[in-house]
Amino acid sequence: MISYEYPLNERIRTLLRLEDLYDKFRHFSALTGSLEHHVAMLSLFEILEAASRGDLKSDLLQELERQKAVLEALRNNPDVAEDALHDLLSDVDRTLGGLRGMPGKVGQHLRENDWLMSIKQRTGIPGGVCEFDLPTYHFWLHQDQALRRQELSEWIAPMLPIYEGLSIVLRVLRESGRVSHLLARSGVYQQMLAGRLAQMLRISLDHTLPCIPEISANKYMINVRFTTLEGTQRHRVCDRDVPFDLFFCNL
Repeated sequence: MISYEYPLNERIRTLLRLEDLYDKFRHFSALTGSLEHHVAMLSLFEILEAASRGDLKSDLLQELERQKAVLEALRNNPDVAEDALHDLLSDVDRTLGGLRGMPGKVGQHLRENDWLMSIKQRTGIPGGVCEFDLPTYHFWLHQDQALRRQELSEWIAPMLPIYEGLSIVLRVLRESGRVSHLLARSGVYQQMLAGRLAQMLRISLDHTLPCIPEISANKYMINVRFTTLEGTQRHRVCDRDVPFDLFFCNL
């Protein structure tokens, strides 16, 4: 199966974007090559930009406190696995402590590093980080990979509570979804929401189907149109019935 997630508000959209950026940073910083560490650096700068928009830390604290209250109410419920609930509550408490301990604005330690900011400024220019533009960065990329990995870890560490917080929120959000097995006739599906609330939609379908969902939604209706690629030039609406699973996810 291949899944597609569609956020229905700006807060969830931001969390999904940050999750993707943190995952890319973790992947490329764990490798050893200088090109991989350059990609990790670019992801670090994107995290800085995305995490600085809005009051992200306060939103995460508020949502985690709310989820903690909901989870606490489930104690001694015979339908709930006590060990899993305890582990999740421990994760929430640890993450709340980490978020509360974050000093100042998210990523302030990076903004105070003139060398990093000089690199960030040049990354907005196509080819702007060539060795003749940033010889000090070229020198850093040729240092021992263990040193580069250590410094990348130090730069991301103060922002890890954000990642831990959004991971819990998105985990709870994804697990809240109840599946509906549906069929898009001739590649098109519509459903009236009739007051049903959701913060994210998830669509899953067989990965062998050459169909890609395009989703649009408002508070009254959702529309799903499945398209297919013709080579790499253009796409058109699928002319076949497409079976898929739809999840309504809500915190």
